[in-house]
Amino acid sequence: MTKQELARFITLAVGITVSFGILLRLFSDFESYIALVAVALGAVIAYKYPRTGLWTLLIYLPFSGSVIYSLGYGHIFFHLLKDAFYFPALIALIQVQQNLNHFFKIIKPLIIALAFLLAVCVVTLLVVHLPQQLKAQSPEFPVLMWIFGFKVLIGYIPLTLCAYYLIRNQRDLFFLTRLQVIVALLCSSLCLIQYILLITGICDGSSNIAAYLDEPTLDARCFVGGSLLYSSQWGQGLIRLPGTFVAPWQWAWFLISSSFFTYASAISDPSHRWRIVSWVAMASILLMSIISGQRVALVLNPIIFLILSLLTIKPKGWLLIKLGIIFLGILMASNLQLAQDRWENLVSRWQASPPDEFIVKQFYWAMNSQDGVLGNGLGTATNAARIFGETRFIETYYAKLLYEMGPLGILAFLAVVSTLTLLSFKALRSVQEQNLRRLGICLWTFVLVISYNTFYYPLDVDPVAIYYWFFAGVLLKLPELEVN
Repeated sequence: MTKQELARFITLAVGITVSFGILLRLFSDFESYIALVAVALGAVIAYKYPRTGLWTLLIYLPFSGSVIYSLGYGHIFFHLLKDAFYFPALIALIQVQQNLNHFFKIIKPLIIALAFLLAVCVVTLLVVHLPQQLKAQSPEFPVLMWIFGFKVLIGYIPLTLCAYYLIRNQRDLFFLTRLQVIVALLCSSLCLIQYILLITGICDGSSNIAAYLDEPTLDARCFVGGSLLYSSQWGQGLIRLPGTFVAPWQWAWFLISSSFFTYASAISDPSHRWRIVSWVAMASILLMSIISGQRVALVLNPIIFLILSLLTIKPKGWLLIKLGIIFLGILMASNLQLAQDRWENLVSRWQASPPDEFIVKQFYWAMNSQDGVLGNGLGTATNAARIFGETRFIETYYAKLLYEMGPLGILAFLAVVSTLTLLSFKALRSVQEQNLRRLGICLWTFVLVISYNTFYYPLDVDPVAIYYWFFAGVLLKLPELEVN
């Protein structure tokens, strides 16, 4: 064992020992022991084999909700399992990589934007959270709330670095896209089984839960995933399935993100068989958007497929798109009544609460709720930080940032995502190989949409909080893959 390997092992052992000691002082039940063992094991594997840890993160992420509630019984430590794969792998990559300067040279403008965002976060801690901590009474911990809010806001940005070094050549790249296609098919299949169990009455859903007839709940959980809403008493319109995720909203944004990845694979994979599999995955994504009751996915996914087709397909290539549209049309026709029910539900909901008016109201409320130019404090509208104090539920992302960090926080974060979007576009423009360029267009469109989307808060929760930064790193790598 070399001195470097010995130092890494000692660092890991001390870190795990200290963490175990602190956590076991706080939690002494058997479930906590099991959860901690799972987290520690994942951390050790990811630290020893960082590439394996990152691949495991991508595989585990879509199934995390099912693991948390099927094996972990909702224990809080199981929510940390994905971080056990990520953070040790990140540390190990930084330690073993010899040429990090090349990556930092590429993202030099992004480092400046990140420094601005980091400065705003630190000033928020000093000016807002520390005075709150001095006045706080147990069980409120404003400083710990800042730590959780900071982790959610910035913690996954280094995934760009991880992706840059994980994807070494085109073989790794297409392994990644094929992995996303397989995951989309598996998750869609499990959600379809969940739906069948509900409509056949094997799972009761929300029908026998009087207190939860109009909102998802864990008490109605069925087969996979977490909270769901399904009430046969109110017809097929009242349904919000979580698929394999903790909550229905996460499932909706998994379907939306998967539409970019499956389409990218369908038009760029060098294997004809994998292109066909990718088309099947696209159809499954659209079908799940219909039967899951996910209105935002039902609206966005067909639009995404159309926009990506216009951006990537030459006139002579429209035959494949036409065949795909025919296939999807047959799929829709076979479920015509179901599709009509979902559409009517979407229209009625849109008329009752138009999204544009809802977003404006959220921003107006956030502006009127300001407590100084730095906002109310990082984490005060972050769901993950609710165990350390009272948090607000704000359903639009930039209104949430305005409430937490004020105008400076929004400007700082917009500087980060805008710089990343421009850098990834610059990388895309330098790619000449046709398949890589088509793939890059799909990934860049995903980054662009998520960067400026303010409806809901996908950058705060799985899976988009992981996918966004990771696939931005893949985009930055594309020019180097062209020659490999």
